[in-house]
Amino acid sequence: QVQLVESGGGLVQAGGSLRLSCAASGTAFSVRSMGWFRQAPGKQRELVANISADGDTNYANSVKGRFTISRDNAKNTVYLRMNSLKPEDTAVYYCRGRWVWGQVWGQGTQVTVSS
Repeated sequence: QVQLVESGGGLVQAGGSLRLSCAASGTAFSVRSMGWFRQAPGKQRELVANISADGDTNYANSVKGRFTISRDNAKNTVYLRMNSLKPEDTAVYYCRGRWVWGQVWGQGTQVTVSS
């Protein structure tokens, strides 16, 4: 019943910025947390950033100070602002929502950073 749809990915030069969006549709329950993960070819999927229901945030050390996660509760949308992008940020980025009954993943959006 719940779907997460990401947008905002694309190709950007090193040092540039992108903002990813993740909109939840069909949501009938309060979300516990929402987060962004990424997976590069041949690599494990890793947590990038997370925001809890009370607004607490967590970041991977590799993106701390460059990325910012935020949310708009009225729009049921979470954002990831990515500044000072590096080639090593290249990956498929996935949105994940967690509810008391389980979790839902978005389809992923490609972010490619050229050097």
